[in-house]
Amino acid sequence: MNTLLYFVVIAASMMGLSQILHGFKVDGWMSAAIASLVLGLVNAVVKPILFVLTLPFTILTLGLFLLVLNMICLWITQALVPGFKVDGIGTLFIASLILAAVGMLWKSLTKKPA
Repeated sequence: MNTLLYFVVIAASMMGLSQILHGFKVDGWMSAAIASLVLGLVNAVVKPILFVLTLPFTILTLGLFLLVLNMICLWITQALVPGFKVDGIGTLFIASLILAAVGMLWKSLTKKPA
């Protein structure tokens, strides 16, 4: 149930970003829902491969290169989902940063106590 709610929160974040961030466009809730699912799939499949391939850059930059990996995953998502578009590298950076922060906040709030 938490996983489903996570995708709803990410989709809602995308809808909110489309209202306040110039260059971040989502055609509707269906596009946002599909984009959140595709982003989750890209993060689960592509991101670990990219992480291993770019591990020296990640170590050299003390982990800051992970922001670039988030941007790449969001870029792949916008290339795959119709009705979801991110224009410009600055918008891509800000959107990936905000979506990562929302994801981390959600995971910390729904973490089961040990």
